Amino acid sequence: MATPLHLPQRLFVVALVVAWLGSAWAASSDATAGDGIQLPPRSRMADLVSAEQIEQRAALQYQQMRESASSQRALAPEGHPKLLRLQGIAKRLLPHAGRYNERATQWRWEVSLIGSQALNAFAMPGGKIAFYTGIIERLQLTDDEIAFVMGHEIAHALREHGRERLGKAMVAQGLSFGASVLSQVLGYGDIGGQLARGVSSVTMLKFSRDDESEADLLGMDLSARAGFDPAAGISLWEKMGAAAASSAQGSPPQWLSTHPSHDTRIAEIRKALPKVLPLYERARKEQGQARSR
Repeated sequence: MATPLHLPQRLFVVALVVAWLGSAWAASSDATAGDGIQLPPRSRMADLVSAEQIEQRAALQYQQMRESASSQRALAPEGHPKLLRLQGIAKRLLPHAGRYNERATQWRWEVSLIGSQALNAFAMPGGKIAFYTGIIERLQLTDDEIAFVMGHEIAHALREHGRERLGKAMVAQGLSFGASVLSQVLGYGDIGGQLARGVSSVTMLKFSRDDESEADLLGMDLSARAGFDPAAGISLWEKMGAAAASSAQGSPPQWLSTHPSHDTRIAEIRKALPKVLPLYERARKEQGQARSR
């Protein structure tokens, strides 16, 4: 007869199972072939959620956002100089999007500019991009820095991070429920569920930070291929760091944040620069040749 496990041992087993299942969420290590940034394949967790439904919901929310902004006279009209600037940058970035997601060539890409002091920009599933005037004006962004921000947000859409997070949330909820049932069956109340929820919470934060780091690298790749200086990511995060330091709230510790620290992001960008600088130099050369014709 097997020796019964004591409470600490049983909880350790539960934690080990939860941690192992959490690690299984990540995709295999096969990298995308070719030059530039090499990324692992998209996580299979995204397959738990319908891409079409996510994109339809995103398109509806995007339209509602535009209508709300318009009603408050905060939506830049077509032909606005600042919107034209964003659309021009997007026009150079988007031809390279299909490299990382074939479906992106069929998306109806849109760019909106919202009057707000928030330091924010985003791209929704299906290719809906929005910038707030605050991030451009308060940080005095150059075209290269805007391209990095836009490339970063486009990368989230291309890698379907929102769809992936929904899939992971479904699995996390199932793990918490299963651990809770197991713990109660063993006679220890909901201790197992509490432990599982704590582990899954920290794991979800880690996945979100990984998404942000991946978006930085892919965004840098996209901007380099479009002829924008990929090193602009360094100056961008220096500006963001200065803005965070001057705010009343500051930034949370990296391990409790869904975003890597600014210093971490800058270090990762510096490390990856040698992979994308040849793309930038090639693009600039091709653009120069095109202008001389």
